[in-house]
Amino acid sequence: MSGTIDSFEMERETVERIYASRDRIDAELAKVIVGQKQVVLELLIALFAGGHCLITGAPGLAKTLLVRSIAQILRLKFRRIQFTPDLMPADITGTEILEETPGGPRQMKFVKGPVFANVILADEINRTPPKTQAALLEAMQEHQVTAAGVRYPLEEPFFVLATQNPIEMEGTYPLPEAQLDRFMFNVVIDYLPEEDEVAVVSRTTSTSPEAIESLFSGEDVQRFHEVVRRVPVSEDLVRYAVRLAAASRPSRDGSPDFVNQWVSWGAGLRAGQYLVLGAKARALLCGRSHVSLEDIEALVHSTFRHRILVGYRAEAEGVDVETVIDRLLETVQPPGR
Repeated sequence: MSGTIDSFEMERETVERIYASRDRIDAELAKVIVGQKQVVLELLIALFAGGHCLITGAPGLAKTLLVRSIAQILRLKFRRIQFTPDLMPADITGTEILEETPGGPRQMKFVKGPVFANVILADEINRTPPKTQAALLEAMQEHQVTAAGVRYPLEEPFFVLATQNPIEMEGTYPLPEAQLDRFMFNVVIDYLPEEDEVAVVSRTTSTSPEAIESLFSGEDVQRFHEVVRRVPVSEDLVRYAVRLAAASRPSRDGSPDFVNQWVSWGAGLRAGQYLVLGAKARALLCGRSHVSLEDIEALVHSTFRHRILVGYRAEAEGVDVETVIDRLLETVQPPGR
């Protein structure tokens, strides 16, 4: 087993708290959010595992409300950045200004930008030029901002949840594959079933929603990160995650025929890393102290959909990335079957 079972057992109280937290978080979110259970679970997995997320969905599906509500529950500082074509890197990271004090010398002072928070909602990240995207992605990776040669650490824990509008692509700047790879999951938010949509319309046109109660702190979330990484996982499951990622890469020994025909670029090493790490967090949120095959399979779509690039032949045949992932799960033999 990968992970130290003895040290993990010592964290039993934290493990039980993580499991119990799921129902409590669902109960608080239910005050303002209807449905979207799978979306909420995947966002919590990413947050508890310490990863960043892409959120893909049409306008008006409560993406901002959901992220803000989760930040409230975890008692984390929330900032929303609306990305636009004229947004500059300094607009998000901060800038130096000349400060003059009465009777004192003039000096440069760094004014922190909105990225100095715990939870950043990068709204429509594909609306801003690559230079500004790169500034945010550097902060995501390094957890710091550099201005005039001085490094300013970001507040911990630090999460970026970036939204993309899949409908209107004119005038956008799609993230390069290398930058997409730095997001743990690509979470898709779809329209609600009719009954849930009726409930949303009824609720939002009547009384004000109940206030959300904070359940945790930033220190709790950082503690969760440590515990998640110590969850045991068998070598067979790790190997299965690696084989799934490897099978998505075209023109390699053993690549399935459909991959060679449909895929231009497959999932890299981070896919396997995030798949296993996410499975560990999911296991805890589902009340288990070890990773199961179900945890791996449940997260393959979210982990792979932004890492696999389909080619022209797939588009001509009406094949999308979800179909490719389904075929991968059918083709790559899991352990024990």
